[in-house]
Amino acid sequence: MERWKGRVALVTGASVGIGAAVARALVQHGMKVVGCARNVDKIEKLAAECQSAGYSGTLIPYKCDLCNEEEILSMFSAIKTLHQGVDVCINNAGLAHNEPLLSGRTDGWRNMIDVNILALAICTREAYQSMKERHVDDGHIININSMGGHRMVPSADEHFYCATKYAVTAVTEGLRQELREAKTHIRATCISPGIVETEFAFRHHNSDPERAAAVYESIKCLKAEDIAGAVTYVLSAPAHVQAIQDVDEFVSSSDLEKCSV
Repeated sequence: MERWKGRVALVTGASVGIGAAVARALVQHGMKVVGCARNVDKIEKLAAECQSAGYSGTLIPYKCDLCNEEEILSMFSAIKTLHQGVDVCINNAGLAHNEPLLSGRTDGWRNMIDVNILALAICTREAYQSMKERHVDDGHIININSMGGHRMVPSADEHFYCATKYAVTAVTEGLRQELREAKTHIRATCISPGIVETEFAFRHHNSDPERAAAVYESIKCLKAEDIAGAVTYVLSAPAHVQAIQDVDEFVSSSDLEKCSV
């Protein structure tokens, strides 16, 4: 990770869970991390914790609604003005609603599309353009996906969410092909965890906290720090190594029976 010291990373959905853990890890390794979310109170607290811990990097909170393209573009413009541009883009933000295919609400589907697919694609495009205009040829775009992007969960409440994650798998492979055609050494990686114990299930099942808690009690889950470790692993890979989704599907040992890797 030595080569990333002082470089700029964008982490979306950095207020809690995987995003917060990734932001902390990158700051610890000396990066300037722009952590964005709709509410930055928790990111501001995390930034203070990182500073108190004496980490060599910096966490910069940025308020951004990823459902709004204008806000995303303004964020990239601010990063360009204040920090020159983005060298690493971690597309972590994602959400799920209980909206089955046969009875779900359209606005719930649309919200999942906006955050899980469109925001990821917009951030990817803008990060690449930022790298290209500055002749950065060693950048990295990392999409935090899900095992739901590789196999359909047998639960109607998850089906549309899985569809958006299948799209992330396709987008990452398309990105890899386009980067190769552009003859750039910018890398693309898709990390697909199994169940990670964060606030995700409690937000997904916000009207049924007991059901949310049961998700994490059913097996030994991954921790957000495990995924942060996966991110630093792929970032620290030698320049000639390309880690793609085929080798980056992470599950806990108790998840192995339920997930095919």
